[in-house]
Amino acid sequence: MAVNVRKLAEKPELLAGGHRACAGCGASVALRQIMRAVEGHVVVSFATGCMEVVTTIYPYTAWRVPYIHNAFENSAATISGVEAAYRSLKRQGKIDRDINFIAFGGDGGTYDIGLQSLSGALERGHNFLYVCYDNEAYMNTGIQRSGSTPFGAATSTTPVGSKIKGKQQWKKPLIDICLSHGIPYAATASPHNYVDLMNKVQKALSIEGPKFMNVMTSCNRGWHFKADDSIEMNRLAVETCIWPLFEVEYGVFKVTYKPRNKLPVEEYLKHQGRFKHFFKPGNEHLLETYQKNVDARWEWLLAMEEFSKEHPYGGLFKPAE
Repeated sequence: MAVNVRKLAEKPELLAGGHRACAGCGASVALRQIMRAVEGHVVVSFATGCMEVVTTIYPYTAWRVPYIHNAFENSAATISGVEAAYRSLKRQGKIDRDINFIAFGGDGGTYDIGLQSLSGALERGHNFLYVCYDNEAYMNTGIQRSGSTPFGAATSTTPVGSKIKGKQQWKKPLIDICLSHGIPYAATASPHNYVDLMNKVQKALSIEGPKFMNVMTSCNRGWHFKADDSIEMNRLAVETCIWPLFEVEYGVFKVTYKPRNKLPVEEYLKHQGRFKHFFKPGNEHLLETYQKNVDARWEWLLAMEEFSKEHPYGGLFKPAE
């Protein structure tokens, strides 16, 4: 059932305006949409990073819900403790209302520094939703590469020179890693398709157990594009299938958006300064390699969608008896 956008628009904002996010920040748009989709009570834990800094500069806060700031590496561990305490208090009859629990982290605090904490929380089976706002580098501390930074991207720690052309490794397949824990729900999303994003948030919060969402959040400061093109960058990532939109519910893959005319990756890459070296003479192989990788991942995803219709657990998920 699709979200009622008109109804959601009438709800009070849970993330107030007036925070210090950069003009054109995709993450602030995504956070607002996610909090719009939440029904009922919610507690948020938030790892140190871009959005923690800009929304909680002392003595102010943009959060209108119970909010816990944690270290870079332990947002999932923090929400695990809160959720466990809640279950105990509910058993004792000291709390009688339902509460949603959401942990947020950027790609640095999720793909890398916080991966152990996230893995532990997923394995233990806590009832929470983890959201990674993925801007593909450590944007808050100087645009250093992370495990999420795409192949070939220029960052302050993967500069482009005569020998090495940006980051040499591929983006870590984080959602695959999360699915291997046997969690009941995982999804990708993008703020340009806000209905898809909010539908997934509401679905995730309706499912018991640990859930994971990876949300692309464009960063004009780190990606080097015009600030007013932020949402367009997210749209192009999806239309080129660099960032496919899909969900996996109890092992069943579903692609939630299939481009009518899949665009070549250059339509996304050419607008960003971090990839400008792809279009210089002698670097044609970078573009070809990138396109082949994206095409292979897209074909794999379509194949998994078909395979999981008859094999819903795909060897990854088996619900408890």
